Amino acid sequence: MYLTRFRVNTARPGARRLLSSPQALHAAVMASFPDLLPTTSTGGAEGPRVLWRLDHNARAEVFLYVVSPHRPDLTHLVEQAGWPAAALNPDTPGWQSRPYTPFLDRLAAGGVWEFRLTANPVHQIRRKDGEPTKRTAHLTPVHQQGWLLDPQRQERAGFRILEKPQDQRLLPGGTTHHNHPHHGDRYQLTVRDERALSFAKSRDDRSQAHRVKVVTVTFDGRLEVTDPDALRRTLTQGLGKAKAYGCGLMTLAPVPTPAAPGK
Repeated sequence: MYLTRFRVNTARPGARRLLSSPQALHAAVMASFPDLLPTTSTGGAEGPRVLWRLDHNARAEVFLYVVSPHRPDLTHLVEQAGWPAAALNPDTPGWQSRPYTPFLDRLAAGGVWEFRLTANPVHQIRRKDGEPTKRTAHLTPVHQQGWLLDPQRQERAGFRILEKPQDQRLLPGGTTHHNHPHHGDRYQLTVRDERALSFAKSRDDRSQAHRVKVVTVTFDGRLEVTDPDALRRTLTQGLGKAKAYGCGLMTLAPVPTPAAPGK
């Protein structure tokens, strides 16, 4: 497994085209693997797959992260949406790829990590009796957080999101105006950067009825590893729906060491 980071040059027209179309960006990511034909599966239910995510840290600071079973070649992305002149040096090709397996192998129960996840929080609803259920996006931060805080989801994914110390909680829990429970700010979890994506299924089909609509949000927080094997599956197979559109990729980072008093 490999973890790859590519900085997008947002000033370039090719970059703007890719950033405006998750479908085009997905195709560009998949084209990074010479042995992966367009009809080849990107991973079964039990195996690793190609996952990607965009991190919009600032207007001109956008990073593409890719987790994949094989090392990618992003030369075409550098030419379309990177800094081609700077990439002429073979030591700085325009992206960074690192073996991911050694990190995955070090995960252990009880380990605490900061995480980031862009996901498509959805639920099934039935508007009328007798109608089939329909997949619908969660649209409020309370429900979006509730999706990730679901105990069964966390257990299957191999982690639990940590709670804040009592003296750091500013908002009490309670219920919404629809009598749904909410946790206030009990957990070390934030939800941000909600994006309502809408794009055509193909260049040849511009019908509004056939447009793909996906709501994505980014979660930042702190977790504890409860099942290392399950968490490895989460990190390599993704979490939730819409993985082809930049959702499901969770990454971990070490918890910062508190500064010593007086520094």
